[in-house]
Amino acid sequence: MSCLGVHFVISAEQATRLLKAKDDEELVSIVQEEIEEAMDDDNSFQTDKAWDALHRCLSDGTLNVRGGKPPLNKTFFGGKVLNTEADYFVVLLTPREVQSVASALSKVSEDWLRKRYETLNFKNYQCEKSAEDWEYSWSNFRGLPEFFKKAAKAEQHVIFTVDQ
Repeated sequence: MSCLGVHFVISAEQATRLLKAKDDEELVSIVQEEIEEAMDDDNSFQTDKAWDALHRCLSDGTLNVRGGKPPLNKTFFGGKVLNTEADYFVVLLTPREVQSVASALSKVSEDWLRKRYETLNFKNYQCEKSAEDWEYSWSNFRGLPEFFKKAAKAEQHVIFTVDQ
């Protein structure tokens, strides 16, 4: 399993279909066969495996989906978790939540994020914190605020997906 994190801008109709999925199999099918198939640089943002450290930095240092304070903690796992099994996560943000996250992310500086990375205790972190890991995390963060800003301006939903 790759654990690669990707955000996608989706339409209201796609959000409704995801919300109405009868089970995880249908949910994942919609994501993989419709949303991922249409993936391009305009409607997606990949954070690779750095989503883990980034979520921790933007929340409380844990992978707790409710850890930290809104709106930054909603960037990855703070929306509505649509899956029931923990092997593939699909987390939905409404346009209002996207606007809130976009506004908060626009204020995140490299210094602020680095301080969070260095000072928070990343319990059960699968990597070792290091200068190299920080650079990897920061390089995968750059562009995320702009992605959310664009989605907010278009009043779109956003999902975050990651397989475990």
